Amino acid sequence: MISISNLTKLYGDFEAVHDLSLQVPAGEVFGFLGPNGAGKTTTIKVLAGLLPPTSGHVFVGGHDVVKEPLKAKAVTGFIPDTPFLFERLTGSEFLRFAGRLYGMGNKSAGKAAAGQLDFFDLTQWADHLVENYSHGMKKRLAMAAALMHDPRVLIVDEPMVGLDPKGARKVRKLFRDLAREGMTIFLTTHELSTAEAVCDRIGIIHHGRLTALGSVEQLGRQIRSPGSHLEEIFLRLTIESEGEGKDLFGRAADESPKSKAQSPKE
Repeated sequence: MISISNLTKLYGDFEAVHDLSLQVPAGEVFGFLGPNGAGKTTTIKVLAGLLPPTSGHVFVGGHDVVKEPLKAKAVTGFIPDTPFLFERLTGSEFLRFAGRLYGMGNKSAGKAAAGQLDFFDLTQWADHLVENYSHGMKKRLAMAAALMHDPRVLIVDEPMVGLDPKGARKVRKLFRDLAREGMTIFLTTHELSTAEAVCDRIGIIHHGRLTALGSVEQLGRQIRSPGSHLEEIFLRLTIESEGEGKDLFGRAADESPKSKAQSPKE
């Protein structure tokens, strides 16, 4: 459902992402982790069609995000770290508006909005202006908006920021339930416990390069420490190897792991 091939993104002379390749199949929760400035948000913005790649190819749901941007966005839900909401609309109005952007009719958008408000415990705030929502409520509303059209791919930047423990637990369960139903979820987070709890596989990016890829169990075996928690794996990748020009496994940067080539249509 997500195919990234040799993605590079430059900002002037600065290379934010270098030759990134990976595949994420349908029904997988994929965690994309890295320190601040590693290239996570840049990659997510390219996936969401908000930034053009400097080179390489990115397909979402079989659609090239550069050549077929509307088709790619039509099958994608995007939840940014800091969502932009129309705060002079009520919660219900905002969700119906989001639904109409994806081509939903008034009736179907209204029904979906009611369902999302109920799921995210916002029903009693449905007719209140969004400007009066707390930060956590705004985050839940942004998630509801991203799910209005039942996307095939969900791209999420820092999903737990602003959520209380009850809300965070509900969202973790939601991600697993959606994946079981066939949705592909691509998320970034600094909360490693969240990634360890919900992700099927982890990719770790450092200085714009993919340095590790696999399940937590697989990564633990690769660092010769079976049973290691993700925090230990992450720190060894991003701190102990700092400045050596190699990834955790002693490979030069251009030898870092990549997934096997697959058809962009997969």
